[in-house]
Amino acid sequence: MRVVVGLLLLLLGLCGSGAQGEAGGLGEVAEINQNTDPKHAAEESTEQTTKQTTSDVWTELRALRDMVVELNVHMELLQRENSDLQTRLSSSESRTDQLERENAEKPKVAFYTALTNAGHLGPYNTDITLKYSKVFTNIGNAYNPSTGFFTAPVKGVYYLQFTVFGFKAGYIAVHVYKNNQRIMYNVEKNNEDWVHQYFTNSLVLELTAGDEIHLVLPTSCSIYDNSNNYSTFSGSLLFTL
Repeated sequence: MRVVVGLLLLLLGLCGSGAQGEAGGLGEVAEINQNTDPKHAAEESTEQTTKQTTSDVWTELRALRDMVVELNVHMELLQRENSDLQTRLSSSESRTDQLERENAEKPKVAFYTALTNAGHLGPYNTDITLKYSKVFTNIGNAYNPSTGFFTAPVKGVYYLQFTVFGFKAGYIAVHVYKNNQRIMYNVEKNNEDWVHQYFTNSLVLELTAGDEIHLVLPTSCSIYDNSNNYSTFSGSLLFTL
């Protein structure tokens, strides 16, 4: 009897130990299950994703900030260039206005005349001043057809030209006078009647305001002109001084 009771107690003890072992095993399984809870894993994944997203957002923000800084630099450079262009444009416009004013104020002088419709002039027994009576151009009114004188209105350099025609036997000639001084002598001899004879000459003269230029037919010489305007006298102001 004692032996049976002992065996029963021994079995009960073994069962208790097994139950404790199973309980311990279940505890470990529960702990493992708790550590590998899907909800917890999802939260960790979400947290990691959030951290990664936040990092990416900051990276993009820094990149955008750098772009904005670079754009601001470009805008400042463009504004400076635009300011420089406006300054140069304003300067050019001022210079253009100044040139237009100077051009408007600059005297305009040009004339073109022909001698006469009367045919032959000369030969005479004295020098005579040629009066080119047919005026086609007289800008500035510096040429006077009544006297045959061109008067320089301003100090400057002038271009003057004349053409002389004749077809009568003898000499055709023209002298050029500046004020009362002869500065050019031109003469051609025609040996036969009805043979056309021409010569042309030109001058570039520095004149002061009031200087006079006129052409003279010398003694014993002749010149011819008619409606065809063979003999002419012209000039213009090249530039002022």
